[in-house]
Amino acid sequence: MKQTEYHNPVLLKETVDGLGIKPDGIYVDVTFGGGGHSREILKRLGPNGKLYAFDQDKDALTNAIDDDRFVLINENFRFIKRFLRFHGVRKVNGVLGDFGVSSHQFDVAERGFSTRFEADLDMRMNQDHELSAYHVVNEYDESDLRMMFLQYGELRNAPKLARAIVGARNKQPIKTSLELKEILKPFMVKHKEHKILAQIYQAIRIEVNQEIEVLKEFLMQTQEILDIGGRVSFISYHSLEDRLVKRFIRNGMFEGEPEKDLYGNVSVPFKRVGKLIVPSEEEIKINNRARSAKLRVAERI
Repeated sequence: MKQTEYHNPVLLKETVDGLGIKPDGIYVDVTFGGGGHSREILKRLGPNGKLYAFDQDKDALTNAIDDDRFVLINENFRFIKRFLRFHGVRKVNGVLGDFGVSSHQFDVAERGFSTRFEADLDMRMNQDHELSAYHVVNEYDESDLRMMFLQYGELRNAPKLARAIVGARNKQPIKTSLELKEILKPFMVKHKEHKILAQIYQAIRIEVNQEIEVLKEFLMQTQEILDIGGRVSFISYHSLEDRLVKRFIRNGMFEGEPEKDLYGNVSVPFKRVGKLIVPSEEEIKINNRARSAKLRVAERI
């Protein structure tokens, strides 16, 4: 089976360094993709180490690594605890996540993730799922579209965008990215067209793949499956993801503040390791996708 091509992984060394690999440890790469991070982890594992990887996209299966220490699970990482238990694993020493859309998904026109190509409205990371961008754009109520653009795209003109989509689809279904772009063309601010369009695509994509709900479910499970002293190493690409990761590492929750005991101490599951890491200018030149990446590392306490 021919391998699916992916770009070089972002912050490869820094992300794997963050895990503090133990040669005989058990690790999980929840965003396998092209396998770049997984291969680097395997290099640092001894003969008794083990690596489990998750990817819901069938395209990633062509990159499976032929190594007795490696297991690739074709599932969404929201089910991490369930599938690790299926493989007899209750505790691990580290979890790596490189969130968002893979470069491969962006580069394959027919997947519908990129603003660069004309394609059917799809945007499904798992192509077996029924909900696609077509269903969101053509079937969601105007109020739901408005909320989606506001929350996930952080677009101030969300009400106008939602109204325009509903008005257009009442005449005929919106089937392609080109049709969607034409409908929303009047709302593109000069010199900011690409940014606004990217925010619109981001909002639809997050809704289609339930990315925020998935990330929250996953993060809550990491505190259960990580051994004391185990590490998480997470790369986020937009503020919604990064905000959740940052709050979870700091408070063990996504909203509010953790409760204090009688002495004013708080009990949180993680402690931050180092500071926020961003790519160097050199890496951004080589891989433009890296420009918005933010890496946070934490240790289970």
